Amino acid sequence: MTDGLQPERTGLAWQRTSLAAGACAVLLLHAAARHGWGTLTAPAAVAGLTAIALAILGWRRDRVLRHHAEPPAAGRGLYVAVSSLTAATALTSLLVFLR
Repeated sequence: MTDGLQPERTGLAWQRTSLAAGACAVLLLHAAARHGWGTLTAPAAVAGLTAIALAILGWRRDRVLRHHAEPPAAGRGLYVAVSSLTAATALTSLLVFLR
């Protein structure tokens, strides 16, 4: 079991990040609804998936830090997946808004 405040701060950071991603998803969803569900639908969907993935991964990471020193090797692929979703959200949003 890991002692100290670092695991708690890390867990809170993951929560803030997932809440911010959720807020971005809601804003993109609102923009898509205002503009007729056209090209903004894809970025809103990807942002929603990213927010959900961040919340799940943050919860999992918080549990690992509170009970183990290192995360299991099998879980590292999830971090890559969430990073890819985050990059896809940024890219699709950028492409839509630059169009």
